[in-house]
Amino acid sequence: MTDAAILFDEVVSTNGKRIGHVTLNNTSALNALTLEMLEPLYKKLTAWDADTEIAAIFIDASGDKAFCAGGNIVALYKGMTGQGDPDYPDRFFTLEYRLCHAIHMLATPCIAWGNGLIMGGGMGLFSAASHRIVTASSKLAMPEIKIGLFPDCAATWFFNRLPTRLGLFVALTGATLGAQDALVAGLADRAIDHDAKQTVFDALTRITDWNQPHAAVDRVLRQHAREHPAGLGESKLLEHAMTIREATDAATLAGIVAAIRKLAEADDPWLAEAATNLENGCPVTAHLIYRQLRDGRYLSLKQAVMRELKMALQCARHPDFAEGVRALLVDKDREPQWIFESVAAVPSDYVDTHFRAPWDGDHPLRDLPDVKP
Repeated sequence: MTDAAILFDEVVSTNGKRIGHVTLNNTSALNALTLEMLEPLYKKLTAWDADTEIAAIFIDASGDKAFCAGGNIVALYKGMTGQGDPDYPDRFFTLEYRLCHAIHMLATPCIAWGNGLIMGGGMGLFSAASHRIVTASSKLAMPEIKIGLFPDCAATWFFNRLPTRLGLFVALTGATLGAQDALVAGLADRAIDHDAKQTVFDALTRITDWNQPHAAVDRVLRQHAREHPAGLGESKLLEHAMTIREATDAATLAGIVAAIRKLAEADDPWLAEAATNLENGCPVTAHLIYRQLRDGRYLSLKQAVMRELKMALQCARHPDFAEGVRALLVDKDREPQWIFESVAAVPSDYVDTHFRAPWDGDHPLRDLPDVKP
């Protein structure tokens, strides 16, 4: 396989229509997205969507460890700390959000084969697809609480569509979700044995009637989910649904944080780890997440990503994001020195600054469509 970080192919189906095939191939970085990957991916997907001879789009990844572990955070760190291109964070986030929005807007069926780790921006990419496949090894998470960012790539939009405040819990704790959790929460559509991926792809190429393309794709996926079921474990979200609901039922962020922290003593290691993530996580991020989801509940997809871009670029201009990346991924001492020592210590006006546009003039994403073409 080529060394290119992203691969494109077109496969002719039985009736002459073509299937566009994207493979994330940055395996040494768990298929993390770089700026150099985002631009060709955006251009190719939008070109395919405009091509009436492209019947479907299939996105997968090389290797067995990860679909996509998010963005190239170390490159962002270098840009934020003067060790690299200072414009990199602004360019990266702007194009990443444009890409995720574009995938949500695709009229062409888009199948995302989410095997292995699906984290951060990778979860944003995966969630944007119209047909989201998980496997037995799928692990989904948006652990930005650990690095001083926030769940982005339209997480405002899709986390607010999870039932009973599950999105708020997952965002505040960076909890890891298995394939069964993803199905229960509506973050995935089908679970299929990973070994059947090529079989599924071949079946898509044999579709002869593309008059209703989404229905045609769904018939294939439904059939293979039955014929090649993934071995799924129990759902932690389902098991602890009432506990999560009660812990996130307080009227204030302080009350919610206090309730979740008590779960650090839970018998279930999954709950305890989630609580510990929040305890050790960035206090400012907790505030950002709370406002992000509370105030973004009724935003359109376009409004959500436009607001997230303000937040992301402000995080790149505030110290906690760089410090969180340093502690987790650069020096790896896992001892971040956050600006504020606790959620209670964070001033409201400091949080406010993260929701203000850091640019002069028009919003960089003002031209995004609000509805599918």
